[in-house]
Amino acid sequence: MAGRRRLIKILKVGKKGEIYTTSDIRSEVGIKEGGSVIAYVEGDKLVIRPLESLEERVKKSIIKISPDEVERISEEAQREAGIFG
Repeated sequence: MAGRRRLIKILKVGKKGEIYTTSDIRSEVGIKEGGSVIAYVEGDKLVIRPLESLEERVKKSIIKISPDEVERISEEAQREAGIFG
């Protein structure tokens, strides 16, 4: 977390236990409207962290390759399977 500023805020707790954060805190940690968070207890602390959406995870997994590279990989796989040509 080097280089990160330390945000300290007093937050309100609603009647049903809702914790109301501020937009700067949500922005700092990447909590987005409609997103999901995970909450857990660590010692005497409540930790709330954002969860990546499925779309964000998929985007990280996608690689970009050229049609020539696809052809090369296909030919290599066919050679290994003994079905090339």
